[in-house]
Amino acid sequence: MASVRFENVTKKFGDFVAVANFNLEIKDKEFLVLLGPSGCGKTTTMRMVAGLEEPTSGDIYIDADRINDVLPKYRDVAMVFQSYALYPHLTVEDNIGYPLKIRKVPPDEYKRRIVEVARRVELDTMLKRLPKELSGGQRQRVALARAIVRTPRVFLMDEPLSNLDAKLRTQMRAELKHLQHELQVTTIYVTHDQIEAMTLAHRVAVMNRGVIEQLGTPREIYSDPRTLFVAGFIGSPAMNLVSGEVRGGVFARAGLRVGGAGRFDVRRAVLGARPEDIQVTSAEDPDVNLVAPIYSVELTGENTLVSLQLGGELITLRADKNFAGQIDQPVGVKIATDRMFLFDAETERRVYF
Repeated sequence: MASVRFENVTKKFGDFVAVANFNLEIKDKEFLVLLGPSGCGKTTTMRMVAGLEEPTSGDIYIDADRINDVLPKYRDVAMVFQSYALYPHLTVEDNIGYPLKIRKVPPDEYKRRIVEVARRVELDTMLKRLPKELSGGQRQRVALARAIVRTPRVFLMDEPLSNLDAKLRTQMRAELKHLQHELQVTTIYVTHDQIEAMTLAHRVAVMNRGVIEQLGTPREIYSDPRTLFVAGFIGSPAMNLVSGEVRGGVFARAGLRVGGAGRFDVRRAVLGARPEDIQVTSAEDPDVNLVAPIYSVELTGENTLVSLQLGGELITLRADKNFAGQIDQPVGVKIATDRMFLFDAETERRVYF
């Protein structure tokens, strides 16, 4: 297996900087997710490992081997694309075995490895079918099997679940996680879906505008966001971010006051609070931070999402599944001050208190 290392890697397309001075080490057998919105540089970063893009400057290593000038076919990486990219005229067996055929693997080993991998991804009864006879999830498993059969040093996965429906995505996430644990192959996974990142990754690199905003375990990224971008990007529903100012340890804006905001005054501040750290209570409660009318109520099954309107912003919180509030009903809100976050709106960096 292998580690992957980026040293001061920059990629430009003309005057546009897609990836800027990128430094990252992906450990042997690690599942590393590059997470970010479209255009943040995550796919470009992965394509440079595959050899589909060349770095403008900097170096990329697999183990001790500098691979900048190595042809893609000699890098010993396997890539799974967003589209299944299957050969429509070939059977499942032939699609899976195509990388082995190119490498002229002996017939006995060729057959054994295809059967073994097909069994692993539960396709062993479908080897004679054509892609058009398969469901979306089955086609994606063929694409995975085609990558696995090579036993590469590194797996590269470019949003492989984005074309699947919600139920299949959930199923395939579990299968991917189990496969990576079983195969123990270093994996770089690109996605804009923070649920995939949180559920699959050993570590997540949150990217924005060609740089890593934060690198850490899913728990660290969720519980300790260091920038305003990371705070707003991670979480479903997203963290509530409310603009205001901090004076004398109190965060304030029209209609909202929250104490315990530290000893630093911040002229342009943003208060962050996750939906599960906000409690809905009676509008008559004297200890509330905010009284506001209910904007919407959404039962999700295990709990109820309640949105309140504060000026032009919405605040979303998680209430009990039996919550019976009505739209336009005024309610009180208490924010858990020991679990709230504060950011400087000018630097977009976390203010610790």
